Amino acid sequence: MEAIINSFLLVAATEMGDKTQLLALVLASKFKKPWHVMAGIFTATVLNHALAAWAGEWIAATVPGQWLNWALALTFFGFALWILIPDKDDSNADNMKWGAFWTTTILFFFAEIGDKTQLSTVALAAKYQNILLVTLGTTAGMMFADGLAVVFGEKLTQKISMKWINYGSSLLYVLFGVGILMR
Repeated sequence: MEAIINSFLLVAATEMGDKTQLLALVLASKFKKPWHVMAGIFTATVLNHALAAWAGEWIAATVPGQWLNWALALTFFGFALWILIPDKDDSNADNMKWGAFWTTTILFFFAEIGDKTQLSTVALAAKYQNILLVTLGTTAGMMFADGLAVVFGEKLTQKISMKWINYGSSLLYVLFGVGILMR
């Protein structure tokens, strides 16, 4: 249960202000079909994060324990700094003509490659060594954060400063890194 909860919290916080959350906002605004957009986000996230979790578990099985701990801690500290640099939406959703579900699925899958949330999934899977639980947690975190963008969109960002959301996300990464070093 710890793997699911921590994966959810970390990815939900990380996704706030991320390019894929901005992409969710753009797609929801463009298509006006929130359930189709959410289904596309879910499909892309499950596929992408399952592959990332598999990679993380493989890394955990091949890298010696002490080296893995240091690598994971440094990774989380790096993410703590990276999260302080907000993403910008660089999607090209206006040119897609495949409908809400397929456009969202394809754009999200490729937008997640090398993204903070995907790399976090790799690190979390290396830490917990459980593909299923980490994928469940990270997918739930993505659905929560991107669901906020789809459902509430611009109203939410008017109420909560992205600066404070990024600071909170950064702090979570620091805590994960310190926690790994302390065990």
